Amino acid sequence: MATLVQRLPTFSRSGYQIVALGTVHINKRNNSSKLTAYKRGTGGRSSFSGQVVTLFGASGFLGRYVANKLGKVGAQIIIPYAGDPYWVQRLKLVGDLGQVNFMPIHLKDEESLRKAMQYSNAVVNLISRDFETRNFTFDAVNNVGARDIARIARECGVERLVHFSALNASPEPPHIYLKGGSKWLKSKYDGELSVREEFPDAVIFRPSDIFGEEDRFVRYYGSWWRRFRGKMPMYKKGMQTVKQPVYVSDVAQGVVNALKSPDSAGQTYDVVGPHRYYLGDLIDYFYSCMRWSSIKKPFFHPLMWAKVYWMSNAPSTPFYTKERIEREFITDELTEDQPTLLDLGMTDLQNIEPMAHFTLKLYRKHRSYQDALGEFPDPIKPPIVSSLV
Repeated sequence: MATLVQRLPTFSRSGYQIVALGTVHINKRNNSSKLTAYKRGTGGRSSFSGQVVTLFGASGFLGRYVANKLGKVGAQIIIPYAGDPYWVQRLKLVGDLGQVNFMPIHLKDEESLRKAMQYSNAVVNLISRDFETRNFTFDAVNNVGARDIARIARECGVERLVHFSALNASPEPPHIYLKGGSKWLKSKYDGELSVREEFPDAVIFRPSDIFGEEDRFVRYYGSWWRRFRGKMPMYKKGMQTVKQPVYVSDVAQGVVNALKSPDSAGQTYDVVGPHRYYLGDLIDYFYSCMRWSSIKKPFFHPLMWAKVYWMSNAPSTPFYTKERIEREFITDELTEDQPTLLDLGMTDLQNIEPMAHFTLKLYRKHRSYQDALGEFPDPIKPPIVSSLV
């Protein structure tokens, strides 16, 4: 086994010491030894727990939380990145010196993937894509890329693999607007099968919509981009769609617990929050938090569809696409007898109401107005359809 140790060589010039930053030295360990024998410290960010985790997709919304949770328990984290290193540089702070290391990769370059995993005993794959590009289709990212990571992880002797899929992944997802249903959900289902084939003991997480700071659920509905002429276009006013959103920090903690638990090997988890709500009721609550008296939820106007098609072809990251609108109105369905976060020892899951009220402060009407204490009544919480417990 091995560890990544940062060395900062110095050079002398005119009496000054110049430090060469960013040099990474790989110190090989005795392959016959066990990594846990190198545990150091009493626990925490300045310790080494014996875990070396390669975290794919760390620059994303969920990845930053997972990196923080892993750093908190003393794991050494290898963060592969594609593109600009400035997207991940702030993650250096989740662990002590030498605990967080970065490595450039390309999803289609197997050699770079192998280098990122060859010294790890655990791998977490968060790589996904909400929209297709010329270089990466849904299948290339969610299926082929997932298969390659799982296969190379097995070949490198990785002990634990956590792969992220999606809650409603299915070979035949429900059809709402798009003919044949969501290609994204189909590719996620194919990715599950590929990972199981290459790495039978992999832990598969199937999360529902995830909420939290900088999310794409609560903030998505609060943005004016999602509205049309001051209204919120919905499928059947959102009263035919049931959602069970989960808090991002709970998902990240679930990853840490799954890596620790020997019973999680080979399991598939439905990662959902504690309560189920009608989507229409959630929208009403969100806009009540934004101090709207009410929000109308009409059908999708043709001009709104034109806006969706235009956004789908935006040159940069689109705010939403036809695929996103399709998945938006699919009810969250749990698989019977499939474990959840409760089975990973997480009994105190976060509700969406307090987090949504905090997150939507920036989207309030007249947000610069300094209201007096008690001037505005607390929003009425959305009715709960059912609960996880």
